[in-house]
Amino acid sequence: MFWLGLLILTYILGITMEQPEKLRTIDYSGIFLSCFSDYSEKCIHATPEHVLLYLYSGEQIIEDRNKKITIRAGECAFIRRNHRLLMYKNSKGEELYKGISLTFNRSVLREFYSRINKTDIPKKVAIPEENVFKIEPRADINSLFQSLTPYFDEGVKPTEGVAKLKLQEGIYALLNTSDIYFPILFDFTEPWKIDILEFLNENYMDELSMEQIAAYTGRSLATFKRDFKKISQLSPQKWIIKKRLEAAYVKLKEEGRKVQEVYVEVGFKNPSHFSTAFKKQYGFPPTEV
Repeated sequence: MFWLGLLILTYILGITMEQPEKLRTIDYSGIFLSCFSDYSEKCIHATPEHVLLYLYSGEQIIEDRNKKITIRAGECAFIRRNHRLLMYKNSKGEELYKGISLTFNRSVLREFYSRINKTDIPKKVAIPEENVFKIEPRADINSLFQSLTPYFDEGVKPTEGVAKLKLQEGIYALLNTSDIYFPILFDFTEPWKIDILEFLNENYMDELSMEQIAAYTGRSLATFKRDFKKISQLSPQKWIIKKRLEAAYVKLKEEGRKVQEVYVEVGFKNPSHFSTAFKKQYGFPPTEV
């Protein structure tokens, strides 16, 4: 199914400055995605598929292993699969954030690979360690992404055939950019997995569904639940709540913080839920810490 070729990349974890309803996302049955935003948005990117990102306006900062890559309007970047990155989508002056991403799943890449002449594939290409590659402005990439704007501006849903062609166009553009994309795109080894507890210890305060956590750790939901049972007697939801309450206790007891500040900071949505859970775990309400 080529509708899987272009899909939503990011899940919103934290929103600052303005109201969330001012974020507008256009998604044609999982085929194309465009984000418009007049506030800053922090996202975690951890997809098992390669991504080609183009920015029409605004600014996007990608943080990878303490290295920051800035993507500006008119610029394009390739993001390798199976790597967890932090992303910041920002408006720039009066320009709202607007970007479109193409995601290349394995079935699309396998079909493309089956049709190319194998003698044309360069040999002994050194694969760089970088996870994010900024791509210099090119006519083929600019033409590809500019051709997608009418589907958003005019509200016309592209056909599956058009989606297939645009994906193929994106792959050709990457291969024409540099030989390094041959071994990167056509590596069909199994998806990665990352340590569940390591991920949760870093992200337990964020508002994530179980489906998102499973995807970010390189697992299906069923595999995630099975693997989690091996490391904890608690359910994932109860483990997260316990961890949040422990963090809240430290902030209240050792840092002298106020309850009104702490419950939101550790990931609770309302004070009554926080107070009830806190009293159940510690035997007294948070106001008595």
